[in-house]
Amino acid sequence: MNLFPVVLTGGTVGAGLAVLVGELLRPQPALGPALSRSAPAISTMREPEPDREERWGRWLLARLERLPGVRVPTTNLALLGHGPGQFMLKKTALAALGLLCPVIVSIPWIIAGISLPVYVPAGFGLTVAVLLFITPDLAVRDQAKRAREEFAHALSAYLDLVALKRAADAGPAEALEKAAQVGRGWPFLYLQGALRRARLEKIPPWQALAELSDEYDLPVLDDVADIMRGSATDGAAVYKALRARSAALSAELLADQAAEANAASEKMTAPGALLAVLVMLLMAFPAVIRMLTV
Repeated sequence: MNLFPVVLTGGTVGAGLAVLVGELLRPQPALGPALSRSAPAISTMREPEPDREERWGRWLLARLERLPGVRVPTTNLALLGHGPGQFMLKKTALAALGLLCPVIVSIPWIIAGISLPVYVPAGFGLTVAVLLFITPDLAVRDQAKRAREEFAHALSAYLDLVALKRAADAGPAEALEKAAQVGRGWPFLYLQGALRRARLEKIPPWQALAELSDEYDLPVLDDVADIMRGSATDGAAVYKALRARSAALSAELLADQAAEANAASEKMTAPGALLAVLVMLLMAFPAVIRMLTV
């Protein structure tokens, strides 16, 4: 019996357990990604040095980005505060794990003395590797979608705050900055960073908001920038425009939540109908068997 697959499988499992134990026993979390996620860095500050995983991932990215089908969602990763290197390293590690799956699956067959054709484990491994390779893309897409929805909810409250500041005769820049300082969530911290950068670079605050919208693909922020561009002429009109956009945004968010709830309810219809059919079959089974045996 060939023991090489068994030894390879044991080594792979042992390495995986060692990595898992190392992650569980880590003395302190990585504060760099957490701080960049909660408060975006100002352009005047120097970016922190990438860690070891990020450097390895960037090395892989430089060699794999030219392959077909290999892409990095930089906008979504920037919104989530994740580095492209760690993203590519995770994709490569999952793909490598998928290629090792045939070895683990083939162990019972090898022990039983049954030899499989080479193309069976090879095809199975390639399929699993491709599926695991695209899994991080789907996860990042869903996380970015939820983050944008969270930002839209925070922006609805931010619009009301800016409108109240403008009604109190605050200037456009002052209203935007003071309204952003009220919140403590990550959307408000993103707004604070953009407005602080605008003040340091001597640019209009609505221009900084428009750049923030383009950088992280936040189309709901464009409305605030467009409304505040005309805030220097008529404060009352701007107040009404801000309150109207806040009400419209709240209505859009409620409509989206209702649509998601309806979609979730529809997904439960098929399992419920299948369960009802199974119950009916179980109830009718004794009678049918008795009719057939008589």
